[in-house]
Amino acid sequence: MNEFFLVYFGVFILGLLLGSYLNSWMWRVHEGKWILGGRSVCIHCNRQLNWYENVPLVSFVWLRGICRTCHESIPMDYFLVELCTAFLLVWLVYYHGTGAPTEYWYFLRDVFFVALLIVTFVYDAKYSLVLSGVISAGAVVGLWFNIVKFGFTWESLSLGMAIGGGFFLLQYLVSRGRWVGGGDIRIGLMMGAWLGWPQILVALFFSYIIGATVAIPLLIFKRKNFKSEIPFGTFLAVGTFISLFWGTQILSGYIKMIGW
Repeated sequence: MNEFFLVYFGVFILGLLLGSYLNSWMWRVHEGKWILGGRSVCIHCNRQLNWYENVPLVSFVWLRGICRTCHESIPMDYFLVELCTAFLLVWLVYYHGTGAPTEYWYFLRDVFFVALLIVTFVYDAKYSLVLSGVISAGAVVGLWFNIVKFGFTWESLSLGMAIGGGFFLLQYLVSRGRWVGGGDIRIGLMMGAWLGWPQILVALFFSYIIGATVAIPLLIFKRKNFKSEIPFGTFLAVGTFISLFWGTQILSGYIKMIGW
């Protein structure tokens, strides 16, 4: 029991560090200040942070969410990203240790996929932008994992990419870019490269269900209108996560329900 606790605690700490890095990386990319190995700075006054101001979770609580120098608020999402990344990494270790595929490459693939989904979710939610270069690279890496290491068929992945990318490309052409953007098309291609056929259908289904669940109340309470932009990449990230880990079971359950 103590050994399991130590393992999960160590993984939780690694998850906090990964979340802290992702926060810093996303901010630097958005501000055009990304430098590999650069020290963390305050996002408001650009003062270089001391080590004790940069401890994941702890520093945020100790500083009460305020910079010591300029007294500007530190966004709460920094705290949440660190915490959620840590919990997701712990969950991945648990998932791969209790009946899921335990091969080393599966775990590495899922850590990579989850980290990229976090970036997609947060960056689009905060900045209403999709990092197209990162998404394209994610699709290539996903193809490599699935073809070289896990034996996915070209037919499955090609059909998944055609459906994922084509679905959003059709909307883009019909609406002349008003409904979706080019970033959504790239995310759709990446989803297909990761999931293949028919799991891509599960991801799209849940993405739209979750998107509608969030968007409809915003419209009802007039927080958004029909011309407002809603960062759909966040919902695609959640739908992809659901399909990645439970897509096969969901499809099997659906097939049994309809009696095929």
